[in-house]
Amino acid sequence: MGEDKDDLLNSDELRDANAYLRRKDELSNTSLYDHFSKVLSTLLDKRPGNAIGVFEDLSLDCKVVAEPREEGEAQPAPENAKETDLKILSSAILTQKLFERDTDRDGDVDNDEELETALPNLMDLNFYFEQAAVGLSQEEMFKVWLSLKTLVDSKPLQTVRFWGKMFGLENNYYVAEVDYREGGLEEEEDEELEKEEDEASKEKDDDNDDDEEKEDEDDVPRPNWFPPPVIPKEEYRSGTNKYIYYVTTSFNASWVKLPHVTPAEIVTARQIKKFLTGRLDAPIVCYPPFPGNEANYLRAQIARITAGTHISPAGYYAFEDEEEEEEEEVRETYVINPEFEGVNPRELMDTSINSWVHHCMNILPQGRCIWHNPVTKTEDEFDDEEAEEEQDEIEEPQPESGPPLLASVNEDDDVNNLPAWSPYLSSNFLPQYAVAVMRSNRWPGAYAFAHDTKFENIYVGWGQKYLPHGYTPPNLPPVMEEFPGGADITEIDDPTVEEEQEAKARQEVDVEPGDDGDDVDDEDDDD
Repeated sequence: MGEDKDDLLNSDELRDANAYLRRKDELSNTSLYDHFSKVLSTLLDKRPGNAIGVFEDLSLDCKVVAEPREEGEAQPAPENAKETDLKILSSAILTQKLFERDTDRDGDVDNDEELETALPNLMDLNFYFEQAAVGLSQEEMFKVWLSLKTLVDSKPLQTVRFWGKMFGLENNYYVAEVDYREGGLEEEEDEELEKEEDEASKEKDDDNDDDEEKEDEDDVPRPNWFPPPVIPKEEYRSGTNKYIYYVTTSFNASWVKLPHVTPAEIVTARQIKKFLTGRLDAPIVCYPPFPGNEANYLRAQIARITAGTHISPAGYYAFEDEEEEEEEEVRETYVINPEFEGVNPRELMDTSINSWVHHCMNILPQGRCIWHNPVTKTEDEFDDEEAEEEQDEIEEPQPESGPPLLASVNEDDDVNNLPAWSPYLSSNFLPQYAVAVMRSNRWPGAYAFAHDTKFENIYVGWGQKYLPHGYTPPNLPPVMEEFPGGADITEIDDPTVEEEQEAKARQEVDVEPGDDGDDVDDEDDDD
């Protein structure tokens, strides 16, 4: 009797298990029992030698294959399958254009000119970056290389360097650092400069007209606050504008030139924290307000990252004149040292010696690499003698200074009790053939490698500086004080109706009617 009861319970459990296995899933419209049956049937048909090893792969293949929902009715494809296929096809067609050669241009170019092209050998550099486990994949870097070729073919460029990749919320930016040939600037730049000069002259004329109108007005209280002077931007091939930068969001799209950066943009970029969207015309909504759109903000971040993370092995660059210069002058140029023979990777890893140096100028708090005195004016800028006297009375600001060019990275400030740079070798198994790598802790995503006599810098990141405690917006400025009061500017209360009537009555008593305003007591005064 007890055995029958156990058999009854076992049959119930089997019935429940069978029902569970045959229950169909709502998404796949199939059951676990059918899936097991299909996998076992496949195993028996193929009879692989390592059945246990390939069981998971067979199960995955059976999941991918679509099951018919009903007899004779196939499962419909995903809704966005056609759109995805069209996007892949269009991208392939556009990418194919990168592999096509311009036969007309190739026929006119000499072999010597092809050898002197400004196009860098990105695949060779990418080999070393792959050793350091940084950079882009081979396929992506090769597409960037072909895209840079279209830029070199369309512009009179002297040098081209792949600066890096900036991540965005919608699109990513590929950045190229270029330098034009002597006299090879585009006519568009000249037109832009002319437009800027015309706008500046119009603004100056409007200010002069406003000043003349103010002089014609009655004397009214005026504020004694004046906006700070505008710090001019550095010229091309100097300081923060030493190079010109082009960006693109797609290998098939054209490269867009970024504008020169201004000190105001750099100063404001240091106070805000914004992610890039991938659209150059996107507005920058923040406090303090940023003077420009995303193109200007991207250019400011590129200038900051370049100044802080572009390093090279000590001795690779040298100054032309080794004689000591005056303290007031700042070195801006250097040349490649022909006597540089490379450095042992072990020496590059030693942080106790000055093995790495900054070959880009430091950006001062003013937003420029070379300090500009905002108080000093030329003789043409003085309107009159009073302005010149006021200029003499103004206190001279303290000049700003920073680390010199080719300064050691060991002098960089620490980042949250960590060194500014972390060195490592690409391989400890064969260190004599390894690549020396430096990783920036202040700008995550910035790397530099050195091997033999080669070195290069790259940045792949979000364009944000490391902050140990999170970002806090700056406080609002204090409210400006009211204009000081006084008898000359205090407003008098309006008289009441009774006071006006009394004043009018006193006037009627003092003045006789029909007497042109002469006093009544004039005759008595004559006596």
